[in-house]
Amino acid sequence: MLYNIKEKHQEDYDTDVLDEEKKILVLYNDDYHTFDYVIDALVDVCKHNEIQATQCTYLIHHKGSCDIKSGSYHFLKPFRNSLRSMDLKAVIE
Repeated sequence: MLYNIKEKHQEDYDTDVLDEEKKILVLYNDDYHTFDYVIDALVDVCKHNEIQATQCTYLIHHKGSCDIKSGSYHFLKPFRNSLRSMDLKAVIE
């Protein structure tokens, strides 16, 4: 008996691998949001606890940026979009 099997092309495998690569969501410093605003955003959007959000906010302020979450691009994209909708500088790297 013959089965109709759709072959998966190499591009499909490459895309799957790229989608699963570990990425980092980075939040960058700006000069107009308060510490409390950023802390609240990290708690609400990224589900950080208060201590973690506060530590990230201090790192962002003093170092210019902080890695706030890691995972695949598709996992991080909603977090990035939510932070950007709050006018924060979030980038997936």
